[in-house]
Amino acid sequence: MTRPAFLALLRRMAVVLAPALLTATLLPVAAPARAQGGDEVVVQAREALRRKDRAALAQARQALNAAQHPLAMWAEYWELSNRLAQAQPEELGAFFARWSGSYVEDRLRNDWLLELGRRRDWDQLREQAPLFRMNDDREVACYALLVRHQQGQDVRAAARAAWQAQKDLDDGCALLAQAMVEAHAFSAEDVWLKARMAVEANRPRAARAALELIHAASGRSLGEVLDNPARFLAHRNAGLGTGGRELVLLALMRLAASDPQAAVQHIESTWSERLPLALRATALAHAGKQAALKLQPQAAGIAARGWELWAAANRRGTPPPWSDELLAWQVRAALRSSDRDKGRWGLVDAAIGAMSADEQRDATWVYWRARATLARAAPGPQGDAARAAAQAALQGIAAQLGFYGQLAAEDLGLRVPLPAAPAPLTEAERLVPRSHPGLVRGLQLIALGLRSEGVREWNYSMRGAGERERLAAAELACEREVWDRCINTSERTQAEVDVSQRYPLPFRETLVAKAQQAGLDPALLYGLIRQESRFIADARSSVGASGLMQLMPATARWTAKKIGLAYRADMVVDRDTNLLLGASYLRRVLDDFEGSPALAVAAYNAGPNRPRRWREGGTVMEPAAWIESIPFNETRDYVKKVLANTVVYARLLDPGAESVRAEMAPPETPLKARLGPAIGPREAGTAPADRELP
Repeated sequence: MTRPAFLALLRRMAVVLAPALLTATLLPVAAPARAQGGDEVVVQAREALRRKDRAALAQARQALNAAQHPLAMWAEYWELSNRLAQAQPEELGAFFARWSGSYVEDRLRNDWLLELGRRRDWDQLREQAPLFRMNDDREVACYALLVRHQQGQDVRAAARAAWQAQKDLDDGCALLAQAMVEAHAFSAEDVWLKARMAVEANRPRAARAALELIHAASGRSLGEVLDNPARFLAHRNAGLGTGGRELVLLALMRLAASDPQAAVQHIESTWSERLPLALRATALAHAGKQAALKLQPQAAGIAARGWELWAAANRRGTPPPWSDELLAWQVRAALRSSDRDKGRWGLVDAAIGAMSADEQRDATWVYWRARATLARAAPGPQGDAARAAAQAALQGIAAQLGFYGQLAAEDLGLRVPLPAAPAPLTEAERLVPRSHPGLVRGLQLIALGLRSEGVREWNYSMRGAGERERLAAAELACEREVWDRCINTSERTQAEVDVSQRYPLPFRETLVAKAQQAGLDPALLYGLIRQESRFIADARSSVGASGLMQLMPATARWTAKKIGLAYRADMVVDRDTNLLLGASYLRRVLDDFEGSPALAVAAYNAGPNRPRRWREGGTVMEPAAWIESIPFNETRDYVKKVLANTVVYARLLDPGAESVRAEMAPPETPLKARLGPAIGPREAGTAPADRELP
């Protein structure tokens, strides 16, 4: 942009925007989000940031500031954060003062704290860290703990927790760990535990960095452990000190990740006498986890053997130092084992009992531990206390609308409850979000297509909000058809639950028609879309899936051909066509999996080939257990949420919205009936799998 053109733009924006800016942060009640002059410059500024065009970004910032555009702060944030490495404290101080209390102030402070840490400017960091309100950056937290440690404060517990929770290497937590080791605040046991956690999570660089804090040679040896664990174990014949035994454990863990059975053979033969019982138990626990991830039938037996060794080694009855993730996979291994396995429910109970207190409170483990208690209860009066305890546990989650809350309610013989609508919002309550600058900016950014920025503004603005404030904000988002903010904001309430906000029914007439056209239950279609796209019609994923039903182009093209629709690339982003193609594809997936909703929904998320493998193994399982044993975290969570959503939507839809297909579930059908029959290998005599299905 030439200088004359730029000056002309400034003058034009100032004239256009001046009258509107008087009320820019106080939208009238129920006023729709609307574009205003200069909005295109905001979009241009964001594009300049993406292109790393500093000159264009600086020009846009000046134009928006001159016009006093309500989103000018974002252009300032983009421009300053883009050159943060060269920025001076005085510049940052001026920005913080100008936009005090806003999201961009706190986000830039986050960026600045990271920069101060990299500069080793501890004085500035000590001054700025207490002003960071979000406190959602682990590396910043590590820098802040390091500064406190330098001041002589005892931060061992917090530093240990932050370091062990660190997923990837970062400067702040690595520096903190080094300082704590040098001060003898972290023990060698702390470091070895960190290395175990890193190897379990397949983060070799983090494991190596941890070991190099206490012994450079161990860090170097870890390279061989990680690259070729079998060779390391074969040549480890010398005497084993503490470090040597721990390296052997890491090698066994690494071997188990690729070949659990080979690891078990090593543990029970070569290392049966050379490793302490506790380390052998831990090695078997990890082998059992890897076998469970691979859905191997031996997984539960391996896990149970690990518990036997731990019991023999542990004289004080303390729980093993195994991660919640590992223990969860022991439960899943037990759920996949045969009903004839007498130790099945004992393993479920032991693994859940060893989880952290927070994890044990999760509805998933409350449900399965209650099931284990009921299965193990003695017959007759002797088992009454156990049965009463299990029923009380189920009662504690039965009011939840999620997957396990619904199952618990059914197990107790209760109808899945839909909470009563909260008291209507008053006019004063409805005005609060409409006059909140951050929420207004969030909606403006979303309307401009800057969804990521808008969501962050919105979420930041909702920090500390009360239940009624959240209901009012959710209502505003629903009115503006910003469905993801409507749902997510409403889901944060606990005492007052507005089901109409959490489970909205947008595009009802069209969606029901497309479901019926495809022979689907509309409730299932609603449940799936709520999870796929949160009803954002123009949603696009990082891998290229588009629209309400998040269709990949190849899937859309294949489905269009099957239903006789001449396909064009732009069809996938048309709302009605996206619904038709998605519903038609889901119908074909259901047919391919003999009508099993659990298998079909898993296939919709992970592709049909994976559920075909996951149903193999010879064991016929109840659908809830099969779902819980899905190896992909995302797919497991997805299936549970879609099917739980379906039950709620069936209750909300009118009877006239039922599917025209007789075999589809009526509205009052509970979750267990909707999960379909037991899941196992495809039965002989059924139609072969459709290998063309994408």
